[in-house]
Amino acid sequence: MSATAMPAAGSPTARTPLAGPAAWYGAELDRSGAWIRTLDDAQRREIDAALAHVKRQGFSPLGFGRADFPLHSTADLLAAIAAELEDGRGMVRLRGVPVDRYSEDDLRTIFWGLGRHLGTAVYQNATGEIMGEVRDETRLAQQSFTPVEAGKVASSRARSRSTGPLRWHTDRCDVIALMCVSNAQAGGVSKLASIVTIYNEILRRRPDLLELLCQDYWRARPADEDGLSPDKVFAMPVFGLRDGRITSQYSRTYVEQAQEVAGVPRLTAAQNEALDMLAAVAEEVCLHSPFVPGDIQLLNNHVVYHGRTAYEDNTTTHQERLLLRLWLAVPNSRRLPEGFETLWGSAAPGALRGGVVQPGTGSRVPVETASA
Repeated sequence: MSATAMPAAGSPTARTPLAGPAAWYGAELDRSGAWIRTLDDAQRREIDAALAHVKRQGFSPLGFGRADFPLHSTADLLAAIAAELEDGRGMVRLRGVPVDRYSEDDLRTIFWGLGRHLGTAVYQNATGEIMGEVRDETRLAQQSFTPVEAGKVASSRARSRSTGPLRWHTDRCDVIALMCVSNAQAGGVSKLASIVTIYNEILRRRPDLLELLCQDYWRARPADEDGLSPDKVFAMPVFGLRDGRITSQYSRTYVEQAQEVAGVPRLTAAQNEALDMLAAVAEEVCLHSPFVPGDIQLLNNHVVYHGRTAYEDNTTTHQERLLLRLWLAVPNSRRLPEGFETLWGSAAPGALRGGVVQPGTGSRVPVETASA
């Protein structure tokens, strides 16, 4: 099934640069630190009280709604963060959760409670994962990590659950939230790049390649990530515009996997050159930002690409990377370009969209949290 490509705006030179706070350069943010917010003592006390309330009520760590995690000044902070994610730079690093004071279950509860103040968590794969763990699964005794089949492209899931680097990509949700519980011995640096800046830079340097990125690329639908879909592949532009706003849903891995499917048109040399340029520009303009335990990184997937450097755990000293991950559909999200509902489920602003529809229920979210 092919999505509708964004109509070309006449000749390549008809396009104009995009403006606004989402057009940032990593070097500037590295100097200013303006994207970082820090919880104050009063907000940490509020979070403690909300955690205690959830425990008194007997809720499971992921089984409660926004009203069950009562916040006051912290809720105001989260509302400001939600506005920044959609109408500002598109990313915030919230710092200051004292992870050493809490058990992992407590941290899950806190992360879920803060997330419920921002939006609704959607499923991250076809097996019902609603709060993911980003850690090295290649050495786990339960062998939850699936080896890559010989001759095949390694899936995005396989890459993310190992210690290797991650290429530039977005996740299938309006906002991705990552909480750092613990760091590896070395590496694992978060890499962030403005999609708006990348669009503008490619327009300036190679408008011909930008035109290709605004047309359809075929992508794969891996079975473990799209269990309900009958289509193994779909087509969608890398960049789409609507109402003056950009969105990009992209992972080169899915483009490469689609090339393994019979009948999918072969990528042209120019299409590959455009993807190479996207990656090169992203590296030039990106921000490198190591996690500190207790950090919560929030990204608007429509305007920010993310990746990471490789990392190295040390099991002897217990320096092992563990991030908790939520995919959120948020109420203040933008309208998406026509055709993007092929992947998202809906292009309407504020819709409960993204994530992975479950084969058993046909739902994107757990029934008990859909309206909680």
